[in-house]
Amino acid sequence: MKYRNLGQNGFQVSEVGLGCWQLGADWGQDLSKELAFEILNEAVKRDITFFDTADVYGNGKSEALIGEFLKTCENPIRVATKFGRAANAFPDKYTKEVLRNTVEGSLERLGTDSLDLLQLHCIPTQSLKDGEVFDWLRELKSEGLIKHFGASVETVEEGLICLQQEGLLSLQVIFNIFRQKLVDELLPQAQDKGVGIIVRLPLASGLLTGKFNENTIFAEDDHRNFNRDGQAFNVGETFAGLPFEKGLKFVKEIKKNILPDELTMVQLALRWILDHEAVSTIIPGASSKQQVIGNAQASGLNTLSPIVHQALTQLYKEKVHDCIRGGY
Repeated sequence: MKYRNLGQNGFQVSEVGLGCWQLGADWGQDLSKELAFEILNEAVKRDITFFDTADVYGNGKSEALIGEFLKTCENPIRVATKFGRAANAFPDKYTKEVLRNTVEGSLERLGTDSLDLLQLHCIPTQSLKDGEVFDWLRELKSEGLIKHFGASVETVEEGLICLQQEGLLSLQVIFNIFRQKLVDELLPQAQDKGVGIIVRLPLASGLLTGKFNENTIFAEDDHRNFNRDGQAFNVGETFAGLPFEKGLKFVKEIKKNILPDELTMVQLALRWILDHEAVSTIIPGASSKQQVIGNAQASGLNTLSPIVHQALTQLYKEKVHDCIRGGY
Protein backbone atom coordinates (compact mmCIF):
# COMPACT_ATOMS: atom_id res chain seq x y z
CA MET A 1 0.00 0.00 0.00
CA LYS A 2 1.22 3.47 -0.88
CA TYR A 3 0.25 6.64 0.95
CA ARG A 4 -0.55 10.23 0.05
CA ASN A 5 -1.30 13.40 1.98
CA LEU A 6 -4.92 14.44 2.35
CA GLY A 7 -4.59 18.12 1.55
CA GLN A 8 -1.63 20.37 2.10
CA ASN A 9 -2.33 20.76 5.82
CA GLY A 10 -3.93 17.42 6.54
CA PHE A 11 -2.68 13.94 7.33
CA GLN A 12 -1.39 10.88 5.53
CA VAL A 13 -3.89 8.36 4.16
CA SER A 14 -3.65 5.10 2.26
CA GLU A 15 -4.21 5.51 -1.49
CA VAL A 16 -7.05 3.02 -1.18
CA GLY A 17 -9.39 3.60 1.75
CA LEU A 18 -12.62 1.91 2.75
CA GLY A 19 -16.08 3.29 2.13
CA CYS A 20 -18.34 2.19 4.98
CA TRP A 21 -21.82 2.81 3.58
CA GLN A 22 -22.37 -0.96 3.38
CA LEU A 23 -21.73 -1.36 7.10
CA GLY A 24 -24.88 0.65 7.75
CA ALA A 25 -26.90 -1.69 5.49
CA ASP A 26 -29.16 1.09 4.22
CA TRP A 27 -29.71 -0.92 1.05
CA GLY A 28 -29.15 -4.43 -0.18
CA GLN A 29 -28.20 -7.31 2.09
CA ASP A 30 -27.78 -6.58 5.79
CA LEU A 31 -24.25 -7.07 7.14
CA SER A 32 -23.79 -8.85 10.44
CA LYS A 33 -21.39 -7.50 13.03
CA GLU A 34 -19.14 -10.49 12.39
CA LEU A 35 -18.95 -9.79 8.67
CA ALA A 36 -18.45 -6.06 9.27
CA PHE A 37 -15.51 -6.78 11.57
CA GLU A 38 -14.11 -9.26 9.04
CA ILE A 39 -14.15 -6.51 6.40
CA LEU A 40 -12.59 -3.95 8.74
CA ASN A 41 -9.93 -6.40 9.90
CA GLU A 42 -9.01 -7.24 6.33
CA ALA A 43 -8.72 -3.54 5.52
CA VAL A 44 -6.27 -3.06 8.37
CA LYS A 45 -4.39 -6.20 7.32
CA ARG A 46 -4.01 -4.66 3.85
CA ASP A 47 -2.57 -1.48 5.40
CA ILE A 48 -5.67 0.61 4.69
CA THR A 49 -5.62 3.53 7.12
CA PHE A 50 -8.64 5.60 6.06
CA PHE A 51 -12.30 4.78 6.71
CA ASP A 52 -15.15 6.95 5.40
CA THR A 53 -18.59 6.86 7.01
CA ALA A 54 -21.54 9.14 7.85
CA ASP A 55 -24.03 9.71 10.63
CA VAL A 56 -26.90 8.53 8.41
CA TYR A 57 -25.37 5.22 7.33
CA GLY A 58 -27.72 2.86 9.10
CA ASN A 59 -28.82 5.74 11.34
CA GLY A 60 -25.48 5.61 13.15
CA LYS A 61 -24.86 1.86 12.78
CA SER A 62 -21.79 2.28 10.56
CA GLU A 63 -20.17 4.76 12.97
CA ALA A 64 -20.96 2.58 15.97
CA LEU A 65 -19.45 -0.53 14.36
CA ILE A 66 -16.30 1.38 13.45
CA GLY A 67 -16.08 2.82 16.95
CA GLU A 68 -16.37 -0.64 18.50
CA PHE A 69 -13.82 -2.04 16.07
CA LEU A 70 -11.27 0.70 16.78
CA LYS A 71 -11.26 -0.23 20.47
CA THR A 72 -9.61 -3.50 19.49
CA CYS A 73 -7.42 -2.16 16.67
CA GLU A 74 -3.80 -1.27 17.40
CA ASN A 75 -3.13 0.29 13.98
CA PRO A 76 -3.63 4.05 13.59
CA ILE A 77 -6.81 4.61 11.56
CA ARG A 78 -8.17 7.94 10.36
CA VAL A 79 -11.96 8.13 10.22
CA ALA A 80 -13.91 10.65 8.19
CA THR A 81 -17.62 11.08 8.83
CA LYS A 82 -20.30 13.41 7.49
CA PHE A 83 -23.12 15.75 8.46
CA GLY A 84 -26.08 17.07 6.54
CA ARG A 85 -28.39 14.38 5.21
CA ALA A 86 -30.28 13.37 8.34
CA ALA A 87 -33.94 14.33 8.61
CA ASN A 88 -33.26 16.82 11.39
CA ALA A 89 -31.19 18.93 8.99
CA PHE A 90 -31.79 18.16 5.31
CA PRO A 91 -32.75 20.03 3.23
CA ASP A 92 -33.32 23.37 4.94
CA LYS A 93 -33.05 22.97 8.72
CA TYR A 94 -29.33 23.60 9.17
CA THR A 95 -28.41 25.38 12.39
CA LYS A 96 -25.31 25.59 14.53
CA GLU A 97 -27.11 23.65 17.26
CA VAL A 98 -28.11 20.82 14.91
CA LEU A 99 -24.52 20.57 13.66
CA ARG A 100 -23.11 20.51 17.18
CA ASN A 101 -25.58 17.85 18.33
CA THR A 102 -24.75 15.74 15.29
CA VAL A 103 -21.01 16.00 15.95
CA GLU A 104 -21.51 15.03 19.59
CA GLY A 105 -23.45 11.95 18.47
CA SER A 106 -20.71 10.96 16.01
CA LEU A 107 -18.05 11.45 18.68
CA GLU A 108 -19.92 9.16 21.06
CA ARG A 109 -20.48 6.41 18.49
CA LEU A 110 -16.90 6.55 17.23
CA GLY A 111 -15.52 6.65 20.76
CA THR A 112 -13.28 9.68 20.31
CA ASP A 113 -12.91 13.22 21.63
CA SER A 114 -12.24 14.79 18.24
CA LEU A 115 -13.25 13.83 14.69
CA ASP A 116 -10.35 13.45 12.24
CA LEU A 117 -12.46 14.87 9.41
CA LEU A 118 -16.06 16.09 9.29
CA GLN A 119 -17.53 16.53 5.81
CA LEU A 120 -20.67 18.31 4.72
CA HIS A 121 -22.80 15.56 3.20
CA CYS A 122 -24.07 16.76 -0.17
CA ILE A 123 -26.03 19.64 1.30
CA PRO A 124 -27.99 21.95 -1.04
CA THR A 125 -26.00 24.25 -3.30
CA GLN A 126 -27.60 27.35 -1.81
CA SER A 127 -26.43 26.39 1.68
CA LEU A 128 -22.89 26.12 0.33
CA LYS A 129 -23.21 29.51 -1.33
CA ASP A 130 -24.55 31.13 1.85
CA GLY A 131 -21.44 29.87 3.60
CA GLU A 132 -22.67 30.17 7.18
CA VAL A 133 -22.20 26.45 7.77
CA PHE A 134 -18.46 26.84 7.15
CA ASP A 135 -18.27 29.42 9.95
CA TRP A 136 -19.84 26.84 12.28
CA LEU A 137 -17.31 24.24 11.15
CA ARG A 138 -14.43 26.61 11.84
CA GLU A 139 -15.86 27.23 15.30
CA LEU A 140 -16.04 23.50 16.05
CA LYS A 141 -12.46 23.14 14.85
CA SER A 142 -11.29 25.94 17.12
CA GLU A 143 -12.94 24.12 20.04
CA GLY A 144 -11.17 20.88 19.14
CA LEU A 145 -14.33 18.85 18.44
CA ILE A 146 -13.15 18.33 14.87
CA LYS A 147 -9.58 18.35 13.60
CA HIS A 148 -10.44 19.16 9.97
CA PHE A 149 -13.46 19.79 7.78
CA GLY A 150 -14.32 19.16 4.15
CA ALA A 151 -17.31 18.67 1.88
CA SER A 152 -18.84 15.87 -0.14
CA VAL A 153 -20.37 17.36 -3.28
CA GLU A 154 -22.43 16.31 -6.28
CA THR A 155 -21.31 18.79 -8.95
CA VAL A 156 -18.28 20.69 -10.20
CA GLU A 157 -20.09 23.93 -9.35
CA GLU A 158 -20.49 22.89 -5.72
CA GLY A 159 -16.86 21.85 -5.53
CA LEU A 160 -15.68 25.21 -6.85
CA ILE A 161 -17.89 27.02 -4.32
CA CYS A 162 -16.34 25.03 -1.48
CA LEU A 163 -12.81 25.73 -2.69
CA GLN A 164 -13.35 29.40 -1.83
CA GLN A 165 -13.71 28.57 1.86
CA GLU A 166 -10.72 29.12 4.13
CA GLY A 167 -9.61 26.02 6.02
CA LEU A 168 -11.27 23.48 3.72
CA LEU A 169 -9.13 20.33 3.85
CA SER A 170 -10.86 18.06 1.35
CA LEU A 171 -13.51 17.51 -1.27
CA GLN A 172 -15.25 14.18 -1.71
CA VAL A 173 -16.36 13.68 -5.31
CA ILE A 174 -17.75 11.11 -7.74
CA PHE A 175 -14.89 10.42 -10.12
CA ASN A 176 -14.36 7.41 -12.34
CA ILE A 177 -13.81 6.31 -15.94
CA PHE A 178 -17.45 7.14 -16.70
CA ARG A 179 -17.40 10.52 -14.95
CA GLN A 180 -14.36 12.52 -16.08
CA LYS A 181 -15.64 16.11 -16.14
CA LEU A 182 -13.66 16.96 -12.99
CA VAL A 183 -10.33 16.55 -14.77
CA ASP A 184 -10.47 19.87 -16.60
CA GLU A 185 -11.25 22.36 -13.82
CA LEU A 186 -12.05 21.03 -10.36
CA LEU A 187 -9.06 18.73 -9.83
CA PRO A 188 -6.44 21.30 -10.94
CA GLN A 189 -7.97 24.03 -8.78
CA ALA A 190 -8.14 21.74 -5.75
CA GLN A 191 -4.51 20.79 -6.25
CA ASP A 192 -3.46 24.43 -6.58
CA LYS A 193 -5.23 25.26 -3.32
CA GLY A 194 -3.82 22.28 -1.44
CA VAL A 195 -7.24 20.66 -1.01
CA GLY A 196 -7.30 16.86 -0.92
CA ILE A 197 -9.57 14.80 -3.15
CA ILE A 198 -11.46 11.78 -1.78
CA VAL A 199 -13.05 9.72 -4.56
CA ARG A 200 -16.31 7.89 -3.93
CA LEU A 201 -18.06 5.50 -6.32
CA PRO A 202 -14.81 4.65 -8.13
CA LEU A 203 -16.49 1.58 -9.64
CA ALA A 204 -19.72 3.35 -10.64
CA SER A 205 -21.94 1.30 -8.30
CA GLY A 206 -20.30 -1.88 -9.51
CA LEU A 207 -20.69 -1.23 -13.25
CA LEU A 208 -16.93 -1.01 -13.68
CA THR A 209 -16.33 -4.38 -12.05
CA GLY A 210 -17.48 -5.88 -15.33
CA LYS A 211 -19.56 -8.48 -13.48
CA PHE A 212 -23.03 -7.25 -14.46
CA ASN A 213 -24.99 -8.14 -17.59
CA GLU A 214 -28.44 -7.60 -19.08
CA ASN A 215 -29.89 -10.29 -16.83
CA THR A 216 -28.52 -8.89 -13.57
CA ILE A 217 -31.30 -8.27 -11.04
CA PHE A 218 -30.80 -6.12 -7.94
CA ALA A 219 -32.78 -6.45 -4.72
CA GLU A 220 -35.88 -4.33 -4.35
CA ASP A 221 -34.27 -2.21 -1.60
CA ASP A 222 -30.96 -1.81 -3.49
CA HIS A 223 -30.40 1.74 -4.79
CA ARG A 224 -29.26 0.20 -8.09
CA ASN A 225 -32.89 -0.83 -8.43
CA PHE A 226 -34.95 1.94 -6.83
CA ASN A 227 -32.73 4.89 -7.80
CA ARG A 228 -31.80 3.99 -11.37
CA ASP A 229 -33.41 7.19 -12.63
CA GLY A 230 -32.86 9.34 -9.55
CA GLN A 231 -36.18 8.63 -7.85
CA ALA A 232 -34.67 8.78 -4.34
CA PHE A 233 -31.52 10.94 -4.59
CA ASN A 234 -29.11 12.35 -7.15
CA VAL A 235 -28.98 9.88 -10.03
CA GLY A 236 -25.22 10.43 -10.26
CA GLU A 237 -24.85 8.33 -7.11
CA THR A 238 -26.16 5.30 -9.04
CA PHE A 239 -24.17 3.98 -12.00
CA ALA A 240 -22.47 7.42 -12.29
CA GLY A 241 -25.71 8.76 -13.76
CA LEU A 242 -25.67 6.43 -16.76
CA PRO A 243 -28.67 4.35 -17.79
CA PHE A 244 -27.76 0.81 -16.76
CA GLU A 245 -28.00 -0.59 -20.28
CA LYS A 246 -25.74 2.14 -21.66
CA GLY A 247 -23.20 1.46 -18.94
CA LEU A 248 -23.12 -2.23 -19.82
CA LYS A 249 -22.49 -1.34 -23.45
CA PHE A 250 -19.55 0.91 -22.55
CA VAL A 251 -18.06 -1.74 -20.26
CA LYS A 252 -18.17 -4.26 -23.10
CA GLU A 253 -16.34 -1.79 -25.33
CA ILE A 254 -13.65 -1.23 -22.70
CA LYS A 255 -13.17 -4.98 -22.27
CA LYS A 256 -12.92 -5.55 -25.99
CA ASN A 257 -10.79 -2.60 -27.10
CA ILE A 258 -9.00 -1.00 -24.12
CA LEU A 259 -8.52 -3.34 -21.16
CA PRO A 260 -4.89 -4.57 -20.98
CA ASP A 261 -4.57 -8.36 -20.88
CA GLU A 262 -2.84 -8.31 -17.49
CA LEU A 263 -5.54 -6.29 -15.69
CA THR A 264 -9.07 -6.90 -14.46
CA MET A 265 -11.77 -4.28 -14.93
CA VAL A 266 -11.58 -3.41 -11.23
CA GLN A 267 -7.83 -2.91 -11.43
CA LEU A 268 -8.15 -0.75 -14.54
CA ALA A 269 -10.87 1.42 -12.99
CA LEU A 270 -9.09 2.00 -9.69
CA ARG A 271 -5.64 2.48 -11.21
CA TRP A 272 -7.04 5.03 -13.67
CA ILE A 273 -8.19 7.18 -10.75
CA LEU A 274 -4.94 6.82 -8.82
CA ASP A 275 -2.99 7.95 -11.88
CA HIS A 276 -4.40 11.47 -11.26
CA GLU A 277 -2.00 13.08 -8.79
CA ALA A 278 -4.67 15.43 -7.46
CA VAL A 279 -6.41 12.41 -5.92
CA SER A 280 -5.54 11.67 -2.29
CA THR A 281 -7.49 8.45 -1.77
CA ILE A 282 -10.28 6.34 -3.23
CA ILE A 283 -12.95 4.80 -0.99
CA PRO A 284 -14.54 1.77 -2.66
CA GLY A 285 -17.01 -0.06 -0.49
CA ALA A 286 -16.79 -3.76 0.24
CA SER A 287 -19.27 -6.42 1.27
CA SER A 288 -16.62 -9.13 1.70
CA LYS A 289 -12.97 -9.37 2.62
CA GLN A 290 -12.22 -10.62 -0.89
CA GLN A 291 -13.40 -7.29 -2.27
CA VAL A 292 -11.16 -5.47 0.20
CA ILE A 293 -8.18 -7.49 -1.00
CA GLY A 294 -8.94 -6.83 -4.66
CA ASN A 295 -9.41 -3.10 -4.12
CA ALA A 296 -6.22 -2.72 -2.08
CA GLN A 297 -4.14 -4.28 -4.84
CA ALA A 298 -4.69 -1.24 -7.07
CA SER A 299 -2.15 0.75 -5.08
CA GLY A 300 0.68 -1.59 -6.08
CA LEU A 301 -0.06 -1.60 -9.80
CA ASN A 302 1.99 0.27 -12.37
CA THR A 303 0.52 3.42 -13.87
CA LEU A 304 -1.52 2.86 -17.00
CA SER A 305 0.08 3.55 -20.35
CA PRO A 306 -0.58 6.84 -22.18
CA ILE A 307 -2.32 4.80 -24.89
CA VAL A 308 -4.82 3.38 -22.38
CA HIS A 309 -5.42 6.80 -20.83
CA GLN A 310 -5.98 8.33 -24.25
CA ALA A 311 -8.43 5.60 -25.25
CA LEU A 312 -10.48 6.00 -22.04
CA THR A 313 -10.56 9.78 -22.45
CA GLN A 314 -11.72 9.41 -26.04
CA LEU A 315 -14.45 6.96 -25.07
CA TYR A 316 -15.71 9.35 -22.41
CA LYS A 317 -15.72 12.44 -24.62
CA GLU A 318 -17.19 10.81 -27.71
CA LYS A 319 -19.75 8.45 -26.19
CA VAL A 320 -20.18 8.50 -22.41
CA HIS A 321 -20.44 12.20 -21.55
CA ASP A 322 -23.69 12.88 -23.41
CA CYS A 323 -25.40 9.94 -21.67
CA ILE A 324 -24.79 11.14 -18.10
CA ARG A 325 -27.89 12.38 -16.28
CA GLY A 326 -28.37 14.51 -13.17
CA GLY A 327 -26.32 17.26 -11.59
CA TYR A 328 -22.72 16.94 -12.66
